[in-house]
Amino acid sequence: MATLTDLSAPPLHDGIIERLQSFVAARSELIGEVRIESFAPVSTGRSRENWVFDAVSSGAGIEVRERLIARRDPLGGLIATDRSTEFAVLRALESTALPTPRARWLDATGAELGRPCLVMVRVEGTCDYYELNGTAPLAVRVDLAQRLCTLLSDVHAVDWRAIGLGEVLVDPGESAALAALDEWEAVLRREQLEAYPEIELAAMWLRSAAPRSPGTVLVHGDFKVGNVLLKNGRITALLDWELAHLGDPHEDLGWVTQPLRTREHYIAGAWEREELLAQYEKASGLCVDRESVLWWNVFAAFKTAIMQATGLRAFVEGRSDELFQPSAAVLLTLLDTAPA
Repeated sequence: MATLTDLSAPPLHDGIIERLQSFVAARSELIGEVRIESFAPVSTGRSRENWVFDAVSSGAGIEVRERLIARRDPLGGLIATDRSTEFAVLRALESTALPTPRARWLDATGAELGRPCLVMVRVEGTCDYYELNGTAPLAVRVDLAQRLCTLLSDVHAVDWRAIGLGEVLVDPGESAALAALDEWEAVLRREQLEAYPEIELAAMWLRSAAPRSPGTVLVHGDFKVGNVLLKNGRITALLDWELAHLGDPHEDLGWVTQPLRTREHYIAGAWEREELLAQYEKASGLCVDRESVLWWNVFAAFKTAIMQATGLRAFVEGRSDELFQPSAAVLLTLLDTAPA
């Protein structure tokens, strides 16, 4: 039997607390009565609904507490991704040395939690998108930037075949760039409510200049400081694997070095594009093709614009209360980044 405690958080329209209560109680290895405590929504992330909570049980006079986080699909957002794939990726990565959260349970269809949702073990640490330009001494911030870059190289070094990701993710081979372009163009055609000449021009250039991939790696897809947890300067977790796929290592490098992420990923005069790419080469032992990185820079702005178009449709259809649309800043960056 399950009971509810500590329900000071405002009730949500679809009874998510009660749903989580039943869901966890049916699966948890905790002994005795299972209850939910310290339930609270968290605002990190724009593409999922996130709640932190403790699953607590008392049996044989012993209380056991498990700190968890639930990530559920929203009614509408910037991008649609698959919880089952994310769950499988996280489970596979548990056998590696990467600092990833441990996936506990999955509601793939939303039959129990209202919409598709995965529950993970909560990792200690704080998240700050602009940590590299915070108040810490310059040497400390540069050291963190170097370690983040090394972490990215560690992601790309994962033996994805050995851990079974080849059974979950598709290997695009040397055509990774065209495969990514096809995928996101399909999203644009499905979601756009109006014409975007800037996006169309960028798509034409991207298709004409698509580079060949030097080899297939595990791509995170949204590598950034804002998807890392830190505790006392130590990286405790790399989060948000919902966009993970197999592809070209230059894709993550293009995402990190795109002009739209300058404030997040660069430290003016101390850690900029060349420092980052040089550190990646040092850590990975790979040679970075600067022209390929530029292509993926353009693709990063292209993808961002399409995400915003998706957000606009969700708002217009009443599935989201936050208005997104392809912004002037993103569209201008898209045009400015692509070679003439």
